[in-house]
Amino acid sequence: MLLKVRKSETCGCVRVPGSKSHTIRALFIASLAEGQSVITNPLISEDALSAVAVCRAFGAGIENHGDRFVVNGLGGTPKIPENIIDVGNSGTTLRFGLMTAGLIDGCTVFTGDEQIRRRPLGPLIDAMNNLGADVFSTRGNKMAPVVVRGRLKGGKTELDAVTSQYLSSILMNAPLLDYDTTVSLTRLNEIPYVEMTMWWLDNQGIKYNNNNFKEFHINGGQKYKPFNMAIPGDFSSATFFMVLSAISGVDFTLKNLDMTDPQGDKSVLEYLQSMGSVIRHEEDGIHIKGNTLKGIEIDMNATPDALPAMAVAGCFAQGETRLVNVPQARLKETDRIHVMCTELKKMGADLEELPDGLIIRNSRLKGCRVCGHGDHRIVMALAVAGLNIDGETVIETAEAMNITFPDFTQFIKDCGGHVELVEE
Repeated sequence: MLLKVRKSETCGCVRVPGSKSHTIRALFIASLAEGQSVITNPLISEDALSAVAVCRAFGAGIENHGDRFVVNGLGGTPKIPENIIDVGNSGTTLRFGLMTAGLIDGCTVFTGDEQIRRRPLGPLIDAMNNLGADVFSTRGNKMAPVVVRGRLKGGKTELDAVTSQYLSSILMNAPLLDYDTTVSLTRLNEIPYVEMTMWWLDNQGIKYNNNNFKEFHINGGQKYKPFNMAIPGDFSSATFFMVLSAISGVDFTLKNLDMTDPQGDKSVLEYLQSMGSVIRHEEDGIHIKGNTLKGIEIDMNATPDALPAMAVAGCFAQGETRLVNVPQARLKETDRIHVMCTELKKMGADLEELPDGLIIRNSRLKGCRVCGHGDHRIVMALAVAGLNIDGETVIETAEAMNITFPDFTQFIKDCGGHVELVEE
């Protein structure tokens, strides 16, 4: 589909939908727990529904009531799936599912869409093999399709966590192994996402030891308990409205965001405040008002998902903005560093690639036809740009928004934005 965007005067109040990352963690933990859990205010998106499908494939009973999931758990003993598991476009679901499959005394085969089949799994595959499983890629390239034969035992392994999802997968599943597990990190990106996983473990009373994010020791022989939990709002989705406010100079109020939540993308508020936006935390929500922005250097290692939106913010800031120390942004649904550079240049941006980020200079953008490359965050970031520049912006592969934010277009319309989804 195409998303057509025209310059608009936007403002308003947005109730941010539930967090994708929390929703998927909740689904896996509820599925591994004993008894019935209720997950309220989940994100209902393609990624979340991929996680539902995978957990069901392992034998969990999951009812989708729209505003909540009711999950009947497996008591730590997932079943051998009846068929190959297709995770769709959800990298989080694939990485988490690999370790869950390792709990089974049997074989599980995973695949996914074209993007998923290009995303690396090597460090997690190596770690799982060190912990007693037999895991291999069918093409020998350590990408999906991948076969997992359990059962994992536990033990010691090193892990190169170029994406935090590798470590989170081990942390969530290792408590159910027969023996203790020790993971030594040779690299760890995106620490806030690991903190989110630890938040779930702590709520479950899981015993583990974190040695300053250099080594984790997870006790085996543990169990998950059923729970009733509301999913916090998604700071990653909120990022697009934060940047929209910052570059348009208007006031937005964002509701359903908890600043005590471990989500890393809440740091986008600090980034934009440092660039000149006015941020107020009130009882009715977080108020953001745009102002004249100035370019700064931002270490984005903890917030790779925010890179597309912050690249747009950089185009509207005076001087030079540097987004650095985020090489893992090249390993997402797309190489987001290269794609944002390519597509923003079509709109007239002055920017260049670094191995680990982008340099962006103040630019006068103009509407044109661009491609979202099937990446939800690229599509939404380009839409935010299009709302603030002359001419019509036409974004290809707009259907990718359904992966994490299916209501994005309606939210923009409710704020006064001129956007239209059309069949290509």
